[in-house]
Amino acid sequence: MAVVLKDTTEDDVMMANLIRDYGKTAEAAYRFAPQDWSEHYAERLAHEQGLALNADHFEAMCALQEYFAKHDKPDVRIRELHDALDERFHGRGGMRYLYTLFPGGPVAQGCQLAGLPIPAGALSLSFGSVQ
Repeated sequence: MAVVLKDTTEDDVMMANLIRDYGKTAEAAYRFAPQDWSEHYAERLAHEQGLALNADHFEAMCALQEYFAKHDKPDVRIRELHDALDERFHGRGGMRYLYTLFPGGPVAQGCQLAGLPIPAGALSLSFGSVQ
């Protein structure tokens, strides 16, 4: 029997299920991945960027892929995505933790490696910042 906390949202339950399934099969773990995306693609792209991927990277990419699948709109709001990631990984340090995984920005580099479009405003070289 599953214990449901008072403030648990449907998104929290879906994310917990996604993480539980991670590693069982690629199909289960990447059910929200774009059709033309694969682990091999992400690993090759990460290698070109000097990044060695591990399970934590793939967990974050799964979270990004699920967010994009659930928020099917042409212009994902970067602030909402940023907040969702921060909340999802809060127990590990939130965005600070994600920046250790994706030094090019959890949103910008994470989306690129996850085969997703980089949201407008995620990469602002004029200010020297990335999200």
